[in-house]
Amino acid sequence: MQKVQLPIPPKPVGSYKAGVIRNGIGFVSGQFPLVDGKLAFTGCVGAELTVEDGVEAARLAGLNVLAQIAQLTDQFDRLDGLLRLDGYVASAKGFLDQPAVLNGASELFADYLGEQGEHARTAFSVSQLPLNSPIELAVTFAVKG
Repeated sequence: MQKVQLPIPPKPVGSYKAGVIRNGIGFVSGQFPLVDGKLAFTGCVGAELTVEDGVEAARLAGLNVLAQIAQLTDQFDRLDGLLRLDGYVASAKGFLDQPAVLNGASELFADYLGEQGEHARTAFSVSQLPLNSPIELAVTFAVKG
């Protein structure tokens, strides 16, 4: 497991919780590539952003996911592993490489959490995301006990 410095978990941008745990399953609300409260990237991958930009945006959003999970699980003490990553990529018309973009988050999770970072994944292509973010990640995880 590689340990990188996690950011302070971002606050929700609406009237909801950043994450909840119910009956041993945790859910992290959609996380954006926020750094110090501001989007590090904006726009659509395949238009304003390259695949490499999208990968980095997914990694930054993934760091925010990890920060939320750390907060919910007593710094990962209660984490029993990730279950599913739903990745939304704001994509230009004709852009079809969403899986490569989401590898930025998937590889981060595996590097940071080892086997607990393994997960199922779904990639979505959307025309636009809130705040003009290129990436939004929603993650489900299991909790011990």
